Amino acid sequence: MNNVFVYCEIEGTAVAEVSQELLTKGRKLANELGVELHAVVIGTNIKGKVEEQILPYGVDRLFVFDGDGLFPYTSAPHTDVMVNLFKQEQPQICLMGATVIGRDLGPRVSSSLTSGLTADCTQLEIGDYTDVKTGQHYDNLLYQIRPAFGGNIVATIVNPEHRPQMATVRSGVMQKALCETPFRGEVVYPDVAEYVTPEAFVVKVLDHHVEAAKHNLKGAPIVVAGGYGVGSKEGFDQLFQLAKVLHGEVGGSRAAVDAGWIDHDRQIGQTGVTVHPKVYIACGISGQIQHIAGMQDSGIIISINSDPDAPINRIADYVIVGTVEETVPKLIKYYKQNSK
Repeated sequence: MNNVFVYCEIEGTAVAEVSQELLTKGRKLANELGVELHAVVIGTNIKGKVEEQILPYGVDRLFVFDGDGLFPYTSAPHTDVMVNLFKQEQPQICLMGATVIGRDLGPRVSSSLTSGLTADCTQLEIGDYTDVKTGQHYDNLLYQIRPAFGGNIVATIVNPEHRPQMATVRSGVMQKALCETPFRGEVVYPDVAEYVTPEAFVVKVLDHHVEAAKHNLKGAPIVVAGGYGVGSKEGFDQLFQLAKVLHGEVGGSRAAVDAGWIDHDRQIGQTGVTVHPKVYIACGISGQIQHIAGMQDSGIIISINSDPDAPINRIADYVIVGTVEETVPKLIKYYKQNSK
């Protein structure tokens, strides 16, 4: 009771990376609270195929719901499983990925249990809270931290009264790591019929197709990112040349995406991808909080900007003051000469 739960999303029998990232964070939260980390996975013909993708991240108890009609994902049966399981287990925290599935399932579960949900969190911490109106003090609440009001502030949201405290997190925001401390690793296989009504299966998926990723922006060791300061789609062609020389990937800010200079799936930031490269080269990016939220944990940050006072320069390790048009060709030439 009152444990930390993580909903593990799957594609067939492959566990989503965002779920493994949340398991790592969930293990830390559970340790801090002195409770157990539990996980839930729901699918068809997954028994014996998903456990080793989940347990090593420090899971004390894994609930595997395996039954016909549970994959591909549909809203009703997954909601039934989660709601009825949570009524039984009474968790204090539930974490989900901010994916297409998480954005659908999270609000349904939250609404059914009359609990709160904070979407797109960038940090999760444990802390105390005192209501200034009532003077009521609460210990060990989940601080659900995310940019708010268009990214102009960072808000810390708490849910003092209702349980579970629910949050969704984008892929790449947390970093996954296998657990090195002891954990129970128990697996249970509940009877799906005890949790899901037959009416929940009225919707059938006639065709299920997942488009393969066109690039590996999230996992790239070097990212060359462009903003509105790049100036044009042709300017991004130079960034692609630089990334090719460096064996990296190209990303962009929302301003560059909105201008049509780069595809949306390469957007980095609060409403895009979160990256953790060893080297991040920001070209013509001003550094609004929405963008910084998606790259601030990069190993080395290099900023190329004509404005020496650009906000991104405050977090950059190295700043090159100059235009992208002047600087990037020189970098390409230099790296080509020194890579032979």
